[in-house]
Amino acid sequence: MNVIFITQCDKRALKETRRILDQFAERKGARTWQTSITQIGLDTVRKLLRQTARRNTAVACHWLHGQGQCDVVWIVGDASRFNTEGTVPTHTTERNILRQHDENDWATAEDIRLLAQMAALLHDLGKASVEFQNRLRTHKEGPNLYRHEWVSLRLFQAFVGAETDSEWLTRLATEQYTVTDWTAAERYQQDGINTDEKYPFRKLPPLAAALGWLVVTHHRLPVAPAEKQDGSGQEYWGKRRHKINLGELEQPLADVTHAWNACDTVAPIKERKPYWQLQEQDNFPVLGNLWRAQAAKLARKLLVLEQKRAGQWIQNSYVLHLARLSLILADHYYSSLPATSGERVQGDGPSNLYANTDSEGALKQTLSEHLLGVARNAGLVAYAMPSFKQYLPRLARHKGLRRRSNVARFAWQDNATDAAVALRENSFKKGLFCICMASTGTGKTLAGAKIMNALADPQKGVRFTYALGLRALTLQTGRAYQKILHLTSDDLAILVGGTASKALFDFYQAKAEVSGSESSVSLLEEDSYVSYEGCEANHPLLSRVMHDPQMRQFLSAPAMVCTVDHMVTATECCKGGRHIAPMLRLMSSDLILDELDDYDLKDMPALTRLVYWAGLLGSRVLLSSATLPPSLVFGMYQAYRAGRQCYMANHDASGAASEHEIPCLWVDEFGVSTKECFNINNFEENHTLFIKKRSQKL
Repeated sequence: MNVIFITQCDKRALKETRRILDQFAERKGARTWQTSITQIGLDTVRKLLRQTARRNTAVACHWLHGQGQCDVVWIVGDASRFNTEGTVPTHTTERNILRQHDENDWATAEDIRLLAQMAALLHDLGKASVEFQNRLRTHKEGPNLYRHEWVSLRLFQAFVGAETDSEWLTRLATEQYTVTDWTAAERYQQDGINTDEKYPFRKLPPLAAALGWLVVTHHRLPVAPAEKQDGSGQEYWGKRRHKINLGELEQPLADVTHAWNACDTVAPIKERKPYWQLQEQDNFPVLGNLWRAQAAKLARKLLVLEQKRAGQWIQNSYVLHLARLSLILADHYYSSLPATSGERVQGDGPSNLYANTDSEGALKQTLSEHLLGVARNAGLVAYAMPSFKQYLPRLARHKGLRRRSNVARFAWQDNATDAAVALRENSFKKGLFCICMASTGTGKTLAGAKIMNALADPQKGVRFTYALGLRALTLQTGRAYQKILHLTSDDLAILVGGTASKALFDFYQAKAEVSGSESSVSLLEEDSYVSYEGCEANHPLLSRVMHDPQMRQFLSAPAMVCTVDHMVTATECCKGGRHIAPMLRLMSSDLILDELDDYDLKDMPALTRLVYWAGLLGSRVLLSSATLPPSLVFGMYQAYRAGRQCYMANHDASGAASEHEIPCLWVDEFGVSTKECFNINNFEENHTLFIKKRSQKL
């Protein structure tokens, strides 16, 4: 084929682009190349350009054919320097008066940032204990009687006391407190020694309870204790056998005790005391000037927010989970920094209190430095989260996804994509719940991708995740999916392996716990494999915080094929930060669930939580199967609707999103149906009508 390359690169990117293009084409001008080339050669050029792409890279490839016709084939780098046809503007202005790209609809973005930062200042205070400091220096192994995050919660509870949120925030904002406010015997509840109230969340005010939840869960979620089979009555961190009652669903934190956070073994008091005694009370981080100044600054802002939120903190799942994500991600990143890193922050004065060790077992970060460093990075993560998905690669102007079918039995796909285009604008604001029930062999796999592409902004492109049920065939299925859609390895990522190796994960977790660096464990499974050859997203947050190469690839891929358990980790992970990658993936791409009716009934709670999470994080969902039982579809719709309502409540400053319609799309090989459903009864009515028509056709 005869092609022309046009570059709008600047600075060093122009020099690198010229070096590559000069090897494949003749230079016809300062920024133009022309040549005849095969498809394989063109793919090679694109791959080389993407591997060396910088912020100032912008290269468009045009195909010259027919009677002087010219079509843009692809654009590498900054697509905003060309229009949709690959044309370069003749005049531009840098006066962006409206600055609309800086705007977002995140009504609770400040809530997320402030909660994450305040929790970061508190999250590891328990590491100041004699026992933890001794474990760091002696590399003592074995389970803790009381984990450091639970001790941190108790220290924070002692500071709050019986005050309201406004009262303890005022003390923090004015710095009117001493170390005795945190450690006085009458305030400091020490489990197993002087505990008067073993349920801390029953008396904490709403904001303090939200911060306490973030503190106690920054390594693992509380899991109900279970009795061992030997009948000893001892409790341990294990499989949940705790019966849930309605009261726990209404107040899920009311019954949380230290036994939910760590194993509760019978031990003498002399072995318990080191967990609660501070090694250097005079150097306790809350006494440092830098810590106090940062805490006061955050407290003043939280005081203003507290008046607006009126105690509605613990009920907002969206805010709490994204604040927890920001905290954990910042903790992972800062804990992984080497001792010589220029990104380390300054701590409060000299201290013998440390937070972790390096890979050689040497003490690394002081506790004060660690708290301040995690707080700073938590703020960066939360602040950049609204713009996160804008910087991720997308599939734009892809011919394989836009091509109309020339086979009669696949013509229904075109009708489905036309209907999806009509719902595009509404789906941006209200979400979308789609049912694809075309018969086997009619091309549901291709139709799902085409529908998601039709729903996406044609200027920006599509991002989607295709979740399959069979792990053993994931790689093969991904390659077949790649072939059907004509996607290259630059466009499609395939995720295999990972979650089956629980023993390997437990080994790495235990090893990290000894060094005090549980936050340094990889955010993806050690044995996972990401098959993706495209460029990685060049977002400042990704390059600074998401330092794990596999995680960056996991998030950067415009299209991804994986087994559903890799996405379910977003809602099922109890330890470490393995939920972060799938959560961010759901925040930045749409979700296709394939053959949902093939799963066992025992899998339904996990799949329902995944669909709820997709709605909560703003994703659009498509269920693809020829045989979907009505009860399954109805349940998934209710889960998605519940999640989407929570999402809208946090993305609509007017507060008018409590009851809104969900755009729904039904497609099969016989026809298309669309409807905005405002409740489950309305959805059931429309779904039943669609099924009756389908039954008659069959």
